[in-house]
Amino acid sequence: MHASDLSRRSVLAGTAAGAATAALVGLPSLQGRSQATESTIGTAPAAAPYDWHNVVIGGTGFVTGVVFHPAVKGLAYARTDMGGAYRWDDGAARWIPLLDWLSQDDSNLLGVESLAIDPAKPDRLYLALGSYTQSWAGNGAFLRSDDRGATWTRTDLTVKLGSNEDGRGTGERLLVDPRNSDTLWLGTRHDGLLKSTDRGATWGAAPGFPPKPSASGQGVTVLVAAGRTLYAGWGDGDGTSAAVTLYSTTDGTKWVPVPGQPAGPAAKMPMRAAYDSRAKELYVTYADAPGPNGQFNGSVRKLAVTTGTWTDVTPVKPGGADGFGYGGAAVDLQRTGTVVVTTNNRWSSGDTLFRTTDGGRTWTSLKDSATIDVSETPYLKWGKAAPTFGWWIQMVAVDPFDSRHIVYGTGATLYGTRDLKKWAPQIRGLEETSVLFLISPPTGQAHLLSGSRDIGTLYHDRLTASPAGGLATNPLFTTATGLAQAAKKPSYVVRTGTGDNGNGAFSNDGGQTWTPFKSQPSIAKEAPGPIATTADGSVLVWSFVHWDGSKHPTQRSTDNGATWSEVASFPIGATPVADPADPAVLYAYDTATGKLFASTDKGLTFTARATGLPSGDAGFKLVAAPGRSGDLWLSTKGNGLYRSTDGGRSFAKVTSCQASLTLGFGAAADGASYVSVYHVATVGGVTGVYRSDDAAKTWRRINDDQHQWGWLGEAITGDPRIPGMVYLATNGRGIQFGQTA
Repeated sequence: MHASDLSRRSVLAGTAAGAATAALVGLPSLQGRSQATESTIGTAPAAAPYDWHNVVIGGTGFVTGVVFHPAVKGLAYARTDMGGAYRWDDGAARWIPLLDWLSQDDSNLLGVESLAIDPAKPDRLYLALGSYTQSWAGNGAFLRSDDRGATWTRTDLTVKLGSNEDGRGTGERLLVDPRNSDTLWLGTRHDGLLKSTDRGATWGAAPGFPPKPSASGQGVTVLVAAGRTLYAGWGDGDGTSAAVTLYSTTDGTKWVPVPGQPAGPAAKMPMRAAYDSRAKELYVTYADAPGPNGQFNGSVRKLAVTTGTWTDVTPVKPGGADGFGYGGAAVDLQRTGTVVVTTNNRWSSGDTLFRTTDGGRTWTSLKDSATIDVSETPYLKWGKAAPTFGWWIQMVAVDPFDSRHIVYGTGATLYGTRDLKKWAPQIRGLEETSVLFLISPPTGQAHLLSGSRDIGTLYHDRLTASPAGGLATNPLFTTATGLAQAAKKPSYVVRTGTGDNGNGAFSNDGGQTWTPFKSQPSIAKEAPGPIATTADGSVLVWSFVHWDGSKHPTQRSTDNGATWSEVASFPIGATPVADPADPAVLYAYDTATGKLFASTDKGLTFTARATGLPSGDAGFKLVAAPGRSGDLWLSTKGNGLYRSTDGGRSFAKVTSCQASLTLGFGAAADGASYVSVYHVATVGGVTGVYRSDDAAKTWRRINDDQHQWGWLGEAITGDPRIPGMVYLATNGRGIQFGQTA
């Protein structure tokens, strides 16, 4: 992303803080309004004098679907598995988020199971939302818009949808009936086929659809129209014949198995389908599992819909060590017989796109002649000299107005081309990172360090461009599990995470370069957890928590990770927290017993101090106020906020809020005697992002109803150098940064 792509307003312009902000974002000033104000649900926002923008990383998540509108040039929509939906702004060449208004309570709806457009009515857009189908997840919801996603009408469903589960790359599962655009069809995973005759205001079971729903499996995997005939892919068998995977209807009331359809492992489950209306041929991709992982067989078949003749047009048949499935399918609306399909889970020789111009008789692998430019999003090199063509390729789309404009989604980005040879991320504005840790250093070039799922740790030298250094390497982590900075020596940073070549590293230059620990406890590989460093950087305390929830003894190092020793008195599984002013002091909160533990000998031993605090709350976060010794704040999701000013010997409940999800600190406001406190909390019954300039006596909400971003419970921090600047971690919408308007 270039500087000209983000021009925002700053009330700090002309001041020292304003100059710092301009340098930080790489702009002479911040002008205009937040890109996220494009998303609305048609309600007046709460008063919130803050401007919000994404910290630019660029994608980082699974883009599971893109749909071009066939009647409007430059109009397209994208869906993601857990990061919302977007509309393409062709003039600005960027994606506009459409679901940032989703609240904390509706965070399950940030995953988009499917989307649909109305070919005859370009302003209409439909979304089926719901991330998980497990018992603990809420039901899905259906949204319809008459203004391309600017405002929405919502219908709560009685079924669950699973956009972030296996099978998320299939589809589309949502379809506008070509015979009556008020009629919609929705394929579910465990509740069969649903039908609405009032544009999604009400839903019921589709009559005449024979397969029986099951509590497991994929259910309806794809819906597609071929003229006035509708086709539905079925991923579970029909209870009597597992070979029936494709059904059709000509009247919308009676569904029948498609005659002559393929069977066997290579055609076990329909993934995607695309209709060539000129040739009257339907292309269907198949795999032996829903993906994105675990596919080892698949095929591409073509159905001549007027004759009922099937043809096997598989580009390359999987087999042996070269096992994979087929995923995406798209036809070129300008050129008869031109089709693009994708492989998926092809780890042997790498996934690719196959393109045919003769109806599947011959195919060309587009990867073979591709050059990939990721200079705008360097993290896509994954620590290597050059990027790959991608993985988890379960969708592809061809621009109906430009045959050479093709996009395909991967597990980390959306690649596009305009000439079938040169590819680059087409991802501006689309941010899907799930963020776990944030640090805003008090000195140095970078104002932000982050740790996330799937992309590890990043050093944000600018906020409006993807980090120039890409992912932190030496070693490379897939997911960060810990990130800490020495308060009195901010050049010293440590990080932990999941990786194949080590699970911990330290930096002496503020996080720009890293040195792996010379050794690590044996449990570190399978259960790396959070880490802390004392204020002077002389001691590391590393806790070990497995992804399955099991906890293991904590270890301590005094030599940058060369040697480790067990800390038997540390509460097992707790998160270590260093005192920012006293290098001898560390803390830990035992969530199982509701006890605060402290060490005064640099982590050699820990003893209990305050007891009787809330326990069993999965949302506990203990943080220490900067520059002060013993000033501790404890966020508890279900029990509110607590504060200690005596090093955890006693705590008092902060009564100004009802629930506390995560808390952090930033530079004090002008004239204030205490640092600004930033808080994701419930205050006065309203859950949002809050700021206090008087040590939590009073709160001011700084987000509004159009900027909620779903789940926000992981991390928040203010900038210690710029009053009013705050960084917010989301679970699917990346890092948001806000500043006073």
